Amino acid sequence: MKTRTYWLLAVFAVAVLGAAAVWMGGLNQDEGWYLYAANLVAEGQMPYRDFFYTQGPMLPFVYSVFTPVWKLGGLLGARLFTLAIGTTGIVFAVLLARRLAPDGRKDHAAVVTLFLLGCNLYHVYYLAIPKTYALASFFVMAGFWCLCRADGESRGPLRSAAVAGAGLCLACAAGARISLSAILATTALCLACARRWRTFAVFVAAGAIGILVVYGPFIFDSKAFTGLLAAQQYHAARGGFDLIWTIGSLSRLVRWYLPVFIVLGLGVPTWLAARREAQDANMLLCGCLAVFAVQMLAPFPYEDYQVPIMGLLAVFAAVFFSSSPVLHPSSLLLVLGLSFAVSFGSPLLEKWSTNGQDRFWSLKKEKTELAQLRDVARRIEQIDPGGRELLTQDLYLAIETNRKVPKGLEMGPFAMLSDAEWRKLLESAPCKIAAMSGYAFAVKPPECHERPVEAQMEYWGLLKKNYVLADREEAFGQNATPLLILKRK
Repeated sequence: MKTRTYWLLAVFAVAVLGAAAVWMGGLNQDEGWYLYAANLVAEGQMPYRDFFYTQGPMLPFVYSVFTPVWKLGGLLGARLFTLAIGTTGIVFAVLLARRLAPDGRKDHAAVVTLFLLGCNLYHVYYLAIPKTYALASFFVMAGFWCLCRADGESRGPLRSAAVAGAGLCLACAAGARISLSAILATTALCLACARRWRTFAVFVAAGAIGILVVYGPFIFDSKAFTGLLAAQQYHAARGGFDLIWTIGSLSRLVRWYLPVFIVLGLGVPTWLAARREAQDANMLLCGCLAVFAVQMLAPFPYEDYQVPIMGLLAVFAAVFFSSSPVLHPSSLLLVLGLSFAVSFGSPLLEKWSTNGQDRFWSLKKEKTELAQLRDVARRIEQIDPGGRELLTQDLYLAIETNRKVPKGLEMGPFAMLSDAEWRKLLESAPCKIAAMSGYAFAVKPPECHERPVEAQMEYWGLLKKNYVLADREEAFGQNATPLLILKRK
């Protein structure tokens, strides 16, 4: 097949997988509280100071500009918007691979990169749901594209502008996920080791300015700074180290990105032969490894934490795979087959269409989780027409119904309310409607242990004093727990 045919197949696959991820993709509790944080910022509130928030501030500020998207289109609109950001990041990855590959292999490296990222259902799914991954991935890939683009500029001002753009983009990536600040440090170190002093100076200056712009307002506001530190303590409080969990996370990462690791293995011999001259490509690898190491130090290093840096690894793998002096004519077909096979055989498809198995029988979902969310939102509106508030820890329900939750519940199941605050909230019955799933009262942050059953039952008892059952949805939302829709007496 001609290269053009592979491009068409890849673009078609990206469109199909993107549509599947948006409509079929399972609900994630984080989607709700990220979007809710953006809504609060749009109203003039400040993360860490006015409401508790545990990630970098970039996402709520960027997304706050686009709140009409989900106020009108609900979670579906938010996912389409997020996918647009994520796929733009993939475009930058493709352009970066094309720039780094040698002449005569540029199209090959670009197509391979698109196969590895855009034809990976797991990767596309996490670039479609409103978490930090799409935005962080976009800034990472745009930053490295700018940095490598600078090498092609002969004029000083354009070169400096490209390097400054790289520093600013990577600072913004660190503003989306704090762990990505390791990329700034390692990239600056790589530039210093290569004695590219002018580039180093511009990059460091732009990165420092970017960090100051992103985090400065919170550092110089004492109340916000206290909240920012509390957010980091929240992460640290989970504590401990589970070797089995960590090994399992690595195993799942390899499974989700198997084509990337296969292509990487095939390209390693070429990299070993040319590693001294491949300075830009080496920076990609160093940045990827630095962030990977930082994130693996987390008490529970979920494999999806690595999504924003997998574009770097995919570009690195594609460039050296395509640069091989013994490149086989059917190599593109190999990568295409690997990518399609892994996506078609992904466990995500089964998870999105069933709720496990009851002995011999599969528990098939009657509708996608997103469609179910939209249906439940309509039923809540029927019970409480025109309502503006909802007592819930399932924040994607608050987003879908365009309602506000009581103060303190901005992070849904991870809300930092003391026992006294919970009791006061439930006794006051602040909303006409309550929607409580299996996540209600279950998580005790910041350790994220399960709250003692006795305490959960006490909270349910307080709730029942003021509310009666109005509707019920079985197997709702993330991990399919029962949802009770309650109406105030």
